[in-house]
Amino acid sequence: MTAAHTLRTKTYVLIALMVCFGPTGDVLLGKGMKQVGALTAWAPAQLAYFLLQAISNPTVWLGISSLLLFFLSYMIVLSWADFSYVLPASAAGYAVVPLLSHLFLAEFVSPLRWTGVAFICLGVALVGNTPPSTTAPARVSAPPAREARPVEGD
Repeated sequence: MTAAHTLRTKTYVLIALMVCFGPTGDVLLGKGMKQVGALTAWAPAQLAYFLLQAISNPTVWLGISSLLLFFLSYMIVLSWADFSYVLPASAAGYAVVPLLSHLFLAEFVSPLRWTGVAFICLGVALVGNTPPSTTAPARVSAPPAREARPVEGD
C-alpha cells in the first residue's frame, strides 16, 4: 500500500467519523435543549436555573460527548491533511443534519432545503476527488546546535 493510498484511507475514515459525530452531537444537543425549554429572561436567578437544567440533562451530555469526538477526529485529520480539503469534505455532515432532524426531532425539511443539501453534496463530491494533502508534511527537527564559545584563558 502506497503512502498516498494510506493517507487517503486514513483521511476518509476520520472524515466519516466527523460526519457521524458532528451531526449526531448537534441533533442530541438540540433535542436536549428542547427538553430543557427556552430561556425566557436574563435575570441571574433564571439564567442560573436554566444552566442547571441544561447541565443536568443527559441528552445534552450525549450531544457534548459526540461533539468532543467530532473535535478530536477533526484535530487528528488536520494534522496530516490540508484544511482546504478537510473542511469542505466534512461538510457532508450538513447533509446528515436535516435527515436526523426530520427523523429524530420531527422537523419539516422543505424541498428548497433539500435542494441546498444536494448542492452541498455535489461540492463534497468535487472536493473528495482531489488529493487530501498537497503540501509537504511538516518535519520536526532537533533544535539547532549551540555554537561552542571559546573559554577565557585558552
